[in-house]
Amino acid sequence: MGRRTKSIQTQIVEYMVAGGAFFWSGYVAFALFDAVLGMPLFVAKQLANLIGLTVNYILEDQWVFKKGKSKKQYDRRRTSRYVIITIINFGIDYLIVANLKEVGVSPYIGQFVSAGFFTVWNFVWYKYWVFAHHPSRKKGKRTVKRKRKV
Repeated sequence: MGRRTKSIQTQIVEYMVAGGAFFWSGYVAFALFDAVLGMPLFVAKQLANLIGLTVNYILEDQWVFKKGKSKKQYDRRRTSRYVIITIINFGIDYLIVANLKEVGVSPYIGQFVSAGFFTVWNFVWYKYWVFAHHPSRKKGKRTVKRKRKV
């Protein structure tokens, strides 16, 4: 008998915890890079994102969207998809925070606005594309082993 699939409610709660870990690790890193080290906004934002995303990927992959043991081919596909959506997200996140800063909103508040957007955006992408488990077409078919003639 296979492993039970998590309910969508359980997955959302786990996703929110993983997202919180991503947000707070990135937020603290951003404050360090921006306020303490005085790095330019773009550099501080992207370095903080890398830290948060590393924490997030591990939690999403190994806990939230995990479905048993995975094959190396699936690992590469999942990782490459995560990288693609992350690159897109870097641009969107920076635009949100930078544009809010232009109109007088602190980047620290902008982080919260951006996080609200990505809470929904990433759940959909992670669940249905990045960490999606698509059963093999062969899985439902029975294979019959034939005896070799000696």
